[in-house]
Amino acid sequence: MDWLTEQIEAVKIPVGPWGAGLIDLMTTHFAVAFDLFSQGLEAVIDGLTDLMLWFPPLILIAIIAAVAYWLQRSWALVAGVVASLLFIVNQGYWEPALNTLALVGVATFLCMLLGVPVGIAAAHRPWLYTAIRPVLDLMQTLPPFVYLIPTVVLFGLGVVPGLISTVVFAIPAPIRLTYLGVSSTPKQLTEAAESFGATKSQLLWKVELPHALPTIMAGFTQAIMLSLSMVVIAAFVGAGGLGTYVVRGLQQLRPEMGIEAGLAIVILAVLLDRICKQPERKVSGQ
Repeated sequence: MDWLTEQIEAVKIPVGPWGAGLIDLMTTHFAVAFDLFSQGLEAVIDGLTDLMLWFPPLILIAIIAAVAYWLQRSWALVAGVVASLLFIVNQGYWEPALNTLALVGVATFLCMLLGVPVGIAAAHRPWLYTAIRPVLDLMQTLPPFVYLIPTVVLFGLGVVPGLISTVVFAIPAPIRLTYLGVSSTPKQLTEAAESFGATKSQLLWKVELPHALPTIMAGFTQAIMLSLSMVVIAAFVGAGGLGTYVVRGLQQLRPEMGIEAGLAIVILAVLLDRICKQPERKVSGQ
């Protein structure tokens, strides 16, 4: 049996060299395009961070609290938002928290921008979902450090490889949930719309998407949570933000720093989840 194992290992399929060769090919022929793309994304994240930093912390906290009340109509949530953000200011992590918010915001926007159309297309073409489902499984199960390697080679150290790795990790959620929401539209609704002469475009915008909106919003919140879960991993390639302090706490054996930054990440996750979730509908008569 050992001889047979040695024979199998002797004819190794060169998957690694093939991948490395593809990356070398891309860096050789598309280096300028990757540089421009990287500079563009970095400018967007830096611009969003600078915009938030332009506001004094108390003013920005008041704006976020107002948005939370406008979306959820809950004074308890407003009180929680104000207290939680003041705690982050008190701990001295306000600027890193805004860097993290910018990274998560851009990553979530890209996930929804790309994921929702793909999910809609997959819902209308079952063969497409069958084809991309193994890819989505791979993107969610492959260790993030594996696809950090090619992104660092292509884009260098900094926030961009962290952003791209975050998008790759988080985008399956909006794709799957958009597919689920659109494909689960009751046939009675679509048949009724078609009987009144609705076109495919009207059927999508006036029937399927309104029905799928709660599921799509669940994909939105999932993308936010998954993006936040990548904050620490992205910090290993220079993404900055709160993850940097968690990594420093690990490298320098400073548990107090890791605990403070980790708690700030948890606070942001909880706040974003509460602010962005679909408000519960009140049933009349109850």
